[in-house]
Amino acid sequence: MGDPKRQRKKYKTPMHPFSKDRIHSELILLGKYGLRNKREIWRATTMLRGLRKHARRSLALPDEEQEKARSLLVGKLNRLGILSPDATLDDVLRLNIEDVLNRRLQTLVQKQGLSNSIYHARQLIIHGHIAVGGRRVTSPGYLVNREDENLVSFASSSPLSDPNHPARVKANVQE
Repeated sequence: MGDPKRQRKKYKTPMHPFSKDRIHSELILLGKYGLRNKREIWRATTMLRGLRKHARRSLALPDEEQEKARSLLVGKLNRLGILSPDATLDDVLRLNIEDVLNRRLQTLVQKQGLSNSIYHARQLIIHGHIAVGGRRVTSPGYLVNREDENLVSFASSSPLSDPNHPARVKANVQE
């Protein structure tokens, strides 16, 4: 069965590690989304690869099984906030890496204005200042569900949860 405590890779590395175009596009994504390293990009790419594989296999099924597989896959992606509920399997095949990276907690914290920059958002999350639904989350790569998106806020145990905290007052003045 294997050791449950053993960490396993959750990503696949690129087949051509020194492709100039791929390296350039990854560097742009690193800066835009404030990622720590390229492994975070590869993890999202691997997730997308699995979703596309599932969609392609579903397209080969008979009609009634295909509709059931479509509803399950699209339902999962709808809960994650990546697709709308009426999406098709072709929409799943059209997904790109930015659709996944936009659902990360780090990106949502920055978009909601809880931080000054994408890098500041990462620091707030790692230091335990951000909570999702009242539960502190310390992983910037946490994929936030559509229903939990409005529940992202400062943790109650964080000093930043106080609106009169000097750091919050300073941030509001800068905006």
